Amino acid sequence: MNATTVISTDKAPAAIGPYSQAISTGSLIFTSGQLPLKPGSKEIPDNIKDQARASLSNVKAILEEAGSSMQKVVKTTVYLTDISDFASVNEVYAEFFSAPFPARSCFAVKALPLGARVEIEVIASV
Repeated sequence: MNATTVISTDKAPAAIGPYSQAISTGSLIFTSGQLPLKPGSKEIPDNIKDQARASLSNVKAILEEAGSSMQKVVKTTVYLTDISDFASVNEVYAEFFSAPFPARSCFAVKALPLGARVEIEVIASV
């Protein structure tokens, strides 16, 4: 049985509920969904591109704290409150990932915490 390790950094927003920023187990890191919050605040950018950039920056900070990187991401899940934001989020997504791209799911959801328009979680290798 693999031990789990809690991953936490002040370079990404603290959890807003009873969960960890990420958990590592064996050779994998599982991040919680990252809202587009500025670390240490509850500020959310207005436009979808800035929100996607903030969410992915938070993911990046957590992975780096765990000794990983965006290049080691194998799976992402993107939640959007408006599927018409798909193309804009893809544009920003390409700033953080390059080929071979991780596997990905993208869903439209009714609402996200704190009125965010995007939330992103990943699975990465160490």
